Amino acid sequence: MLDLPPGDIIAVLAVGLGASLLVGLPGAAALRIARRRTITVHVTVLLTITVLAVLAGVVGAAQAMFLSAHDRDVVLLVVAGSGTVSLGVGWWLGGRLARDAVWADQLRQRERQAEANRRELVAWVSHDLRTPLAGLRAMAEALEDGVVADPATTAEYHRRIRVEADRMTQLVDDLFELSRINAGALRLSLRPVPLAEVVSDALASAAPLARARGIRLVAAEFGWPAVVASEPELARIVGNLLRNAVRFTPHDGMVQITAGRDGNRAWLAVADTCGGIPDADLPRVFEVAFRGEPARSPTGADAPARPSSGPVGGGLGLAIVRGLVEAHGGRVEVTNAGAGCRFLVHLHAAG
Repeated sequence: MLDLPPGDIIAVLAVGLGASLLVGLPGAAALRIARRRTITVHVTVLLTITVLAVLAGVVGAAQAMFLSAHDRDVVLLVVAGSGTVSLGVGWWLGGRLARDAVWADQLRQRERQAEANRRELVAWVSHDLRTPLAGLRAMAEALEDGVVADPATTAEYHRRIRVEADRMTQLVDDLFELSRINAGALRLSLRPVPLAEVVSDALASAAPLARARGIRLVAAEFGWPAVVASEPELARIVGNLLRNAVRFTPHDGMVQITAGRDGNRAWLAVADTCGGIPDADLPRVFEVAFRGEPARSPTGADAPARPSSGPVGGGLGLAIVRGLVEAHGGRVEVTNAGAGCRFLVHLHAAG
């Protein structure tokens, strides 16, 4: 129990409350002004108001002669010291809270973006599966019902069924590769790989589609460095870039692939004559399921007629390229250059 007369208790409480109100009311206004500021500012203002309220109470009690000069000075020193420490700790905690809030907001944004990408990917894949499946079913029913009887048409239907099956296999492979990249399950066996050999194989693979579209494939004759990479994944990077360039290049266009070395870094460039990419779309080129404007999609005016075109894509090829390049510790970028765009891959050079 307090060893004070009731009158003194009431007087002390009145002085303390009065002093707190004198500081608290302007402090409430300051907090209202600071509500749109950072968390650090908000916490610092709150602690400052608290410390000032205590100081005002001590000064008020001293003025009312409830404290001696000695006791007043001792209490003021204690409050000043603890207040300084409190403000320092509050500023530090406010900074931590602000950083945590920013991190949490970024995490929520990434989660929302990932969910949006997932929904978009499911929509694209559903569309790309539905189209070949419908064609497969129609051709299978025609063969089963005997609607198609002559050997030439029957052989053509069998060829188309095989092509559509290959397209769907490619899509499934892309999905599996992308899931490995996103899950962090990609295991690379890094070793020196001659880039010339990988590019030669990729050119041979892309040549039939390029011929069908009347597109010239041009490769540098020399200057091919060796890179530190996993050969299967490197082959996929080069193959995806070449197929992407061929798909979006109009008839009589050209796709050129070059490479070189800059210190301990090697680079590979694939340039086409697709007409360029809108500046607003450049940052999104490597996003999952992004295809850009309809004129540049595989179903645009310059695309080969389905089902005899090349492998189907769900907008995954360039997303896989970025994931594989970054898994190698490199980077990939795209710019508009000349009559088209240029994809540039940077990797660690061997030797």
